[in-house]
Amino acid sequence: MMPAADYREQVEAAFPELDAIEDDALREQVIEAWCLGLTRGGWYDIEDIPYAWNIHEVTNVEHVRGVTRIAARTAEEQRDFHGADPDFDVTHAACLLHDVGKCYEYVDFVDDDKLDDPDPEYATEEIPHSLSGYALAHEVGCPLAVQRAIPHFIGEIPTRTLEAELVKSANAASSNAITQAAMGISLQEWVETYSQTQ
Repeated sequence: MMPAADYREQVEAAFPELDAIEDDALREQVIEAWCLGLTRGGWYDIEDIPYAWNIHEVTNVEHVRGVTRIAARTAEEQRDFHGADPDFDVTHAACLLHDVGKCYEYVDFVDDDKLDDPDPEYATEEIPHSLSGYALAHEVGCPLAVQRAIPHFIGEIPTRTLEAELVKSANAASSNAITQAAMGISLQEWVETYSQTQ
């Protein structure tokens, strides 16, 4: 198993968007959640986690970065054009954590040589990654506003904050771009075609 210090280096190198989080404690919590997920999932390399169980040519890191960049730009427009007041730290942290749960969910969908002894208590596809991501954020002490913005599927939580909507819409935008580029289909077509086959 890779030492936690190496995971930290991987997370910091993978996500330069961490620097946009002004609150030092929150930035540390995001890094800690990723290190915990990587450790329990048994991953050798953060770059080995795929975007989707059946789309391995795009990494989860690429998708998470895309979601974070899209949400940050959208938040700027909401502030500058509409006069809204999105919390940028919450938005960045929630975007960076919205798919950390794939550390658990996707261990069964990669070659064994990418993994070293995943923890069976956590590493399973039984819990959707947005909920296990919520749990990781809670476990490391992320503020409630960040936790609530992580679940990004309709119906997972009853109340949507501005930041939660930013995560959800940026996730859809990034996912649509990825499924179109990789498979020539929209995210909705991907869901309709593959959600029942997993």
